[in-house]
Amino acid sequence: MKPHFLLGICCMMMCGCSQVEENPFFTDFQTPYGTPDFNRIRTEHYEPAFLKGIEEQNVEIDNIVNNPEAPTFENTINALDNSGQLLNRVSLTFFALTEADTNDSMAALEEKFAPLLSEQSDNIYQNMKLYERVKLIKQQADEGTITLDKEQARLLKKIYDSFVRSGAALDAQAQARLREINKELSTLSTSFGNHVLNENNAFKMIVTDKNDLAGLPEWVVAGAAEEAKTIGQEGKWVFTLQESSRLPFLQYSSRRDLRKQLYLTYINRGNNNDANDNKEIIRRIITLRVEKAKLLGFDCYSNYVLDQCMAKNEKAVMDFLNNLWGYSLQNAKKEAAELQAIMDKEGRGEKLEGWDWWYYAEKLRQEKYNLNEDEIKPYFSMENVQKGLFHVVNQLYGIQMKPIDDVPVYEPDVKAYRVEDADGSLLGVFYADYFPRAGKRGGAWMSIFREQKAEQRPLVYNVASFTKPAGDIPSLLTLDEVETMFHEFGHALHGLLTKCEYFGTAGTNVARDFVELPSQIMEHWAVEPEVLKHYAIHYKTGEVIPDSLIQKIQNLSTFNQGFNTTELLAASLLDMCLHNVTSTDELGDDITAFEKARMDELGLIPQIAPRYRVTYFNHIVGSGYAAGYYSYLWAEVLDADAFEAFKERGIFDQATATAFRKQVLERGDSDDPMNLYRAFRGSEPNNEALLRNRGLK
Repeated sequence: MKPHFLLGICCMMMCGCSQVEENPFFTDFQTPYGTPDFNRIRTEHYEPAFLKGIEEQNVEIDNIVNNPEAPTFENTINALDNSGQLLNRVSLTFFALTEADTNDSMAALEEKFAPLLSEQSDNIYQNMKLYERVKLIKQQADEGTITLDKEQARLLKKIYDSFVRSGAALDAQAQARLREINKELSTLSTSFGNHVLNENNAFKMIVTDKNDLAGLPEWVVAGAAEEAKTIGQEGKWVFTLQESSRLPFLQYSSRRDLRKQLYLTYINRGNNNDANDNKEIIRRIITLRVEKAKLLGFDCYSNYVLDQCMAKNEKAVMDFLNNLWGYSLQNAKKEAAELQAIMDKEGRGEKLEGWDWWYYAEKLRQEKYNLNEDEIKPYFSMENVQKGLFHVVNQLYGIQMKPIDDVPVYEPDVKAYRVEDADGSLLGVFYADYFPRAGKRGGAWMSIFREQKAEQRPLVYNVASFTKPAGDIPSLLTLDEVETMFHEFGHALHGLLTKCEYFGTAGTNVARDFVELPSQIMEHWAVEPEVLKHYAIHYKTGEVIPDSLIQKIQNLSTFNQGFNTTELLAASLLDMCLHNVTSTDELGDDITAFEKARMDELGLIPQIAPRYRVTYFNHIVGSGYAAGYYSYLWAEVLDADAFEAFKERGIFDQATATAFRKQVLERGDSDDPMNLYRAFRGSEPNNEALLRNRGLK
């Protein structure tokens, strides 16, 4: 325990006794299901709760270390797994809001506490007395002098590896340097994310002339008018960098100059040589990661990360990605030629650019499939899509999703649900936060307010930024957004259905390249004809989606997949190239020049940018996907193969659904992920199903 933590606690006790009593974090939340008490939580509650949480955990660690009894699984491993309950409670709540509902005060607190929390982690995992206790239990387990079940053995290995990977086996000087690296990385990561959020919020393309809306469907125009109202620009139209605003504009607007402005602003976030520039931050992050990996005995950061993943090393990942790259780039070039042919017919002598791809892809879709997004979108109101999603999980697993209004939420748009199993027992609470706001970062994700352990059920949430309702037009989703809702709820199922005995093995605490299996397999049900007929209902007419449109959607499944796969692979390869460097010299002085050189080596065509460029690649900075962005495609091999089991036996086959639930969704990280997969499928997967699904072979 550092003295300043104790001083902070003492001052709080002396100067604010009422604050201690009133701080909602200091006891279990007095709410239905023990959910975060957002009716009472204020920004000023976080700092004292963090400090008290750190203090309490340090006492718990001291009790483990100074226990006079011989080390056992129960008094050391389980005790460590149980430590830090208050710190977890405040951390999970605080960081949920810094991602989904932040403000300047929260951002300042995040920058303050990121290094302190990094230090707290180092205090635990570089505690030599604690390490010796853990190491002794590991030796006994390896020698067979103690007997552990599979889940206990898995947790022991994870905790032991965490000590080693945190520098417990290093000398004092190396440990001290590692602490410095971790603290600086935590600060840099927070700054990087805040810069991207600032860039997202700063840009507003304000349209004042109705003629500049040419080509845009009614729902896009209505959404832009609603956005204008929220910033006091009533009578105008505002477009932002949020996907629900940006992509429809790129897809439909006939104003090429405005498409260019929007596109270039988006792909140059963090790269404008201003207060939000991220070039030096990401370069410094990579530099520190290289140093950290070498301190811990690895040649590069990717091998440090992948040692704990299914892939195991960077060679396996690069072989996997490069194999797919050959298929995807070839298809992307064919698609580019088709789009250029449409432009040539228009006779303006223009060459296809990045800001043209979505626009002409939409024209090609209409030409080849007689289908445009505007034709199917009225069938995808958000409420109906969600009903369809809930129907699917009910049919698969007997789950009931029951809206509840007695659970506090952090924003009025957030909805809460009691999740019940088929027998009516509680599985957990689910929160849905689906609309954009200034304090929310872009993208979509799942996380938790509370982890499952033994009889304690989890509190799980999904976040996205779908188009908000405007006037009498409800929130209408694109097909991609429909699949996103199903995807993120797949993660939620992984968190809700878990049945583990320990925090460290529960839910989504699995290998990064396995965690996307439960989410990505859910996407398949979204477009199954049987499922579409259940939820795809026209918001005006009440008409169920006709077979002709369903057939068009099915025909469309491989459309533009050269582009989609190539931009995803480009980002995955960029991530690996950044983290495969063994020396900072390999990065050069300009990180964007490094990016361009790697993309040129791959032969990436100029009309396609990596899905995430280095200056706004939040996944590899603050979201845990460093040297792990490949996992979406790695897991797609698993999910494509796994869904074939359902297709072979029926998409709602109960035996198959039960096997997937019992062998994957309930098991968390209680066993090696490939063991879990084989137990479900009976064999290991291969790439063929993925290539077929994407139309790449």
